[in-house]
Amino acid sequence: MASVPETKLSDTDSSDAGSSFIDYFSEVFSPVNLIISAIICVFLYKIYSKFTKVPVDTPALELPKIRKDMTVSELRQYDGNQPDGRVLVAVNGWIFDVTRGRRFYGPGGPYAAFGGKDASRGLATFSVTSSDKEYDDLSDLNSIEMDSVKEWEAQFREKYELVGRLLKPGEEPRNYSDEEPEETDTSTNTPVEEKKEQ
Repeated sequence: MASVPETKLSDTDSSDAGSSFIDYFSEVFSPVNLIISAIICVFLYKIYSKFTKVPVDTPALELPKIRKDMTVSELRQYDGNQPDGRVLVAVNGWIFDVTRGRRFYGPGGPYAAFGGKDASRGLATFSVTSSDKEYDDLSDLNSIEMDSVKEWEAQFREKYELVGRLLKPGEEPRNYSDEEPEETDTSTNTPVEEKKEQ
């Protein structure tokens, strides 16, 4: 039977293998390659962190609740430009604290025109403008526009804190006590509906 001839590595072959490993190691881990690898890792980390970064919202200062009726001129003071940054918006005769949605209704927001104003007409007509009238009774809106205002009012009631009523000229404000529950019953007439019934 023929046997396969054995080949033995000579000492020179094993030293060549050892030196080739050292040569390979020194080429891969040369200072230039290490620097290039570090730069690539930094860039990959920056790209990864840019796309996976969770936006950190700064916690909004918890402002004390306001519970009072206001005139249009009093409402104008709450447009988000005052030091506390509070933003109030009136819809269908009710005033809501929309400070939580400051990025929308506050200065620089897409609906900043509504901040500190009665937004009813703008919401009814799908126009980002507010009424310039001292008090807008909305009597000239058609039934579809009034339905739209009522839908907006319902959305604001769900999402934002109710502050009080928007007062008509000559109307007296109501006194709210701390123990009194908020009026959230939408079946009651709004200040605008009360005027239409009279």
